[in-house]
Amino acid sequence: MVIEDRFKKFAQFRREYPHLEEYLSDWVEKGNKEPSPYLHLQSDMAKLKDFNFIYPTKPPMFIHVFKMGISGKRYITIEPKMSDETHEKYDEILQSILKEAPYEKAHETRDQFEKTLDRLMAKVTTQDRSAVGGWLSEKMSGFETRKVYVTGRELEEMKYFLVRNIIEHGPLEPIIRDAYIEDIHSIGTERLYIVHKVFGMMATNVSFRSSIELDEFLRTMSERIGKPVSDAKPIIDGALPDGSRINIVYSEDVSKQGSSFTIRKFSEKPFTVTALIKFGTLNTEIGAYLWLCLENGMSVIVSGETASGKTTTLNAILTFINHNQKVYSAEDTPEVIAPQPVWQRLITRDAGPEAGRVELFDLVRAALRSRPNYIIVGEVRGREGSVMFQAMQTGHAVISTFHAPSTKQLIQRFTGDPINVPIRFMDNLNAVVFQSSLYEGGRLIRRVTSVDEIIRYSKDLDGVLTRSVFRWDPFTDTHFFRGMNNSFILEEKIAPRLKFEDKRMIYDELRARAKILKNMVDRNIVGYDEVNKVMGAYYRAGGPEGLPPELRP
Repeated sequence: MVIEDRFKKFAQFRREYPHLEEYLSDWVEKGNKEPSPYLHLQSDMAKLKDFNFIYPTKPPMFIHVFKMGISGKRYITIEPKMSDETHEKYDEILQSILKEAPYEKAHETRDQFEKTLDRLMAKVTTQDRSAVGGWLSEKMSGFETRKVYVTGRELEEMKYFLVRNIIEHGPLEPIIRDAYIEDIHSIGTERLYIVHKVFGMMATNVSFRSSIELDEFLRTMSERIGKPVSDAKPIIDGALPDGSRINIVYSEDVSKQGSSFTIRKFSEKPFTVTALIKFGTLNTEIGAYLWLCLENGMSVIVSGETASGKTTTLNAILTFINHNQKVYSAEDTPEVIAPQPVWQRLITRDAGPEAGRVELFDLVRAALRSRPNYIIVGEVRGREGSVMFQAMQTGHAVISTFHAPSTKQLIQRFTGDPINVPIRFMDNLNAVVFQSSLYEGGRLIRRVTSVDEIIRYSKDLDGVLTRSVFRWDPFTDTHFFRGMNNSFILEEKIAPRLKFEDKRMIYDELRARAKILKNMVDRNIVGYDEVNKVMGAYYRAGGPEGLPPELRP
């Protein structure tokens, strides 16, 4: 039935969108096999040696991904196309609309913009061929504006491109709309590359026709986020309206192959911990360990290299913080999404006069005054790390991300410039989750490589004692628990909080929670809303009795 539904839906798409039918017909005429239609991709598709799939992002935009034989993987965006003649008409209409636009009321929402655009299109176009031999001139708003004859299809195509280019992301829009994209990377006028969540790195068919077009695109994008790029300020970091992170390197003086940019996509609904377990990023025991840590006020850092999935893991495990507690998040760019109903979201402000700027340091300090149960720091880079450790010392639980591949290097970075946390304070941190990214069979995978506990500062050694409780074996792609009957955090920190007479009972609790997570994975409870509904019920009831019988340990 599901198979029939997707084929039926794509048959409807082909009737509704002529450009899709034309693309597929042309593809088959070249001797290629017609791509298999899907409404949603599956993670196990990554294991296929060859593939040839098509799926919608937001119609009329579609994506064709394929790898056949020895050819590389390709990612093709399918959207309406304008002929040369239609493009000439489009340019004429755009200029007329720009003349008329100042006489329209300002719009605040996308719906208002589209209604305004419909009115303007009606003013400057006609579908009555008999009314025009070539152009029909009319006086409008004091300007000499020419009405342009267009067909119904041309009108739809032009409206699509006007919306796409004026209020959306131009030629990047089909990629931005694709929920399976992690990163978008462009260097000069070469074609863009993307990192696909299922198929890894792929070349696209999207490129900029000239360096002038690329530079204009980047200036527009930077102005939209309030950080105009220029030859004087060629490098900027910022966030797009949907929360995606963008880095721009402008000007050939700095980037010799031409202006470049990278966009790290933001998911409105993050991956859940059960989804990450299903992907193999971590296992149920690690999930249960972090559940016990975050429920019981332990301070945890997720650490690793750039693009290792730190923020994804942080967002996933936030569901383990009691849903009845108050949490604060402090970030440079809005990436953290907390499921707790009482969640205060704080964002830095680096634009405008210096006196009005708000740094991460200021936000962490402000969060302390509000007495939250948890402070979530998006990513520690500078002196805010010192305030974060002060928060831990005063009894506030903190969770954050950090750039360091090992506990030793993490401690070195925290105790050195510019953070300068005294080494004797490092044991205020309880656990560190280390994560890494690597390619396996051409696809990008992410794995928690270890979970380390911070035990205490040793005056005799003038150092910090640590213990690794989980390790990942890359040869078998499995995680194993080294902390059985040997976990300082579980036995000495969490067991007393749970009032266990025998501290070894904490391992029974660990196994019970791992069983709950396994039951959720086995029943494919991996959606963001589904998982948080389960965790919310758990905390409302004060334990597993709030769960459906099939999920209980």
